[in-house]
Amino acid sequence: LLQRIALDPKTRHYLNDKEFMAKIQMLQRDPNSLTAMLSDPRIMEVLGVALGGGGAGMDDDDDKDSDKPPSPSKNDKPQSMDVDKQQSQQQQQSSSTTTQEKEEEEDLSQLSPAEQKKKQDQKLAVQAKLRGNDLYKAKQFDEALSAYDEAIALDPTNMTFHSNKAAVYFTSKRYDECIASCREAVEVGKANRAPFEERAKALTRCAKAYQKKGDLEMAIECCREAQLESFDKATERMMKNMELEKKKMDAAAYLDDGLAEEAKQRGNEHFRNKEWADAVKEYEEAVKRAPNNAPIRNNLAAALCKIMDFNGAKTHIDKAIEIDPKYVKAWARKGDIEVICKENHKALESYKKGLELDPTNAACKDGLRKVTAMINYGASTMTEEEKMDRARKGMADPEIQSILQDPVIQQILKDFNENPQAANQAM
Repeated sequence: LLQRIALDPKTRHYLNDKEFMAKIQMLQRDPNSLTAMLSDPRIMEVLGVALGGGGAGMDDDDDKDSDKPPSPSKNDKPQSMDVDKQQSQQQQQSSSTTTQEKEEEEDLSQLSPAEQKKKQDQKLAVQAKLRGNDLYKAKQFDEALSAYDEAIALDPTNMTFHSNKAAVYFTSKRYDECIASCREAVEVGKANRAPFEERAKALTRCAKAYQKKGDLEMAIECCREAQLESFDKATERMMKNMELEKKKMDAAAYLDDGLAEEAKQRGNEHFRNKEWADAVKEYEEAVKRAPNNAPIRNNLAAALCKIMDFNGAKTHIDKAIEIDPKYVKAWARKGDIEVICKENHKALESYKKGLELDPTNAACKDGLRKVTAMINYGASTMTEEEKMDRARKGMADPEIQSILQDPVIQQILKDFNENPQAANQAM
């Protein structure tokens, strides 16, 4: 119990309190006296630590992963300003160690020689760890690592010492060693039933080290392992950011104009052989390689029309025009798709825009002639059902819906409905 209290930074200072230590001694002699002490919040906190609810096994300072070495003071001012404070802390640690030694002597007398040596080694390991923490804060990284190695040699069952080594490696940008220490910490923790939270922290630090190395795939995997040990919102956010970053990097690494052209030529060959599905596959590969190539998207739209995917074709042809508004072939293809979708008036506008760019374009000329004839013929021969279908499609058009949201248009429509004769006069 005293070892757990000494390990936890929140309860360590209680060892200097004579009244508190007297209560602990009473509890050791008579466990039934616990009921009378429950009103003391310190006792409740210590019980939480003893039952595994506290932060034993990881100092607060050890969990701060940063490439910047730890600073002894807030503004990196001379350490002389904090001499009194440091001396006070050292005195407290010395006092707590002395008190702990006295209590251990009482307990050790009841243990076997092997158990006594184990307890003594654990106590020395904690002292070595505390010494390592002080060296870490003083930026003496090699000495800190030696102190943690000493602690590990004395008590190889405590994963905290490995985690602290990983923190030193991370701060000194020795990321491979950091990863190895984190993995070792997790293995030791699993073998000795360390708290899930501590194992998760070690895996999270491992993920950060992989991220610094540029290996986002392994960093994400470590985050997932950490979440399986103990879920943490901060780790979840970090993992999501890594996934987005990796997605962008993968997409950027996939871009290649040369390979895009090769895929396009394969698609053209499949298209000429009327192998529409294979053509679509090759054109889609070309789009992934060169997403801002308007001609490739135009070819993909043509292939998608052959397999009756008109919505997909329209999406890609709109993107092609967005990439290159002066690409006449795209305007002609857009008009053709709109004719297939029975959006003749839109097709009329598309062909006209193409002819504005190139008045001699045969595809736009032929398309404009045909769609004009279709509009004139359809208006005179359209059945009531066809008219209703045309009206439904028109009402579903986003542009029409946008116009209908205009308050002026809404008032005009209301007037038509309530007083058609007055509305006609106004027109």
